[in-house]
Amino acid sequence: MQLSSSGFSGGSAIPRRYTCDGEDLSPPLDWKAAPPATRSFVLLCDDPDAPGGTWHHWAVYDIAAEQKGLAEGAGHGSGAARLKQAINDFHRPGYGGPCPPHGHGRHRYHFRLLALSVDHLPLPAKPSCSEVEREARRHVVAEATLVGIYQR
Repeated sequence: MQLSSSGFSGGSAIPRRYTCDGEDLSPPLDWKAAPPATRSFVLLCDDPDAPGGTWHHWAVYDIAAEQKGLAEGAGHGSGAARLKQAINDFHRPGYGGPCPPHGHGRHRYHFRLLALSVDHLPLPAKPSCSEVEREARRHVVAEATLVGIYQR
């Protein structure tokens, strides 16, 4: 399975528009080659370089198996209403873009797509990103990662 973005390449800088210093839009994401056993997807975005430990920026869950990507800005606005999104570490649902502390150096942002063997996850009404990942891990059939870099 492969995860990519037309907004940035793996290992390269995430453009400002997808960060707290810009428009804070979620980047466009596309995927392909999911295993035949895939019944749904979960998309996660985390910063493992955050000073206090991994910072959870985004979790989208119960994405239909037929879906092949998410459009730019899907994590906010009218597009977000159609998505099931967890509460991120900014204490709000949806996408919260890269926003590392000034002068803290390069941070790696891991966009991870999990292909799952179930149609939907049994989660509470307003799950956290961690709760989504914990439940999703029980049903993973494949995983793909796209890493972008940002620093302030």
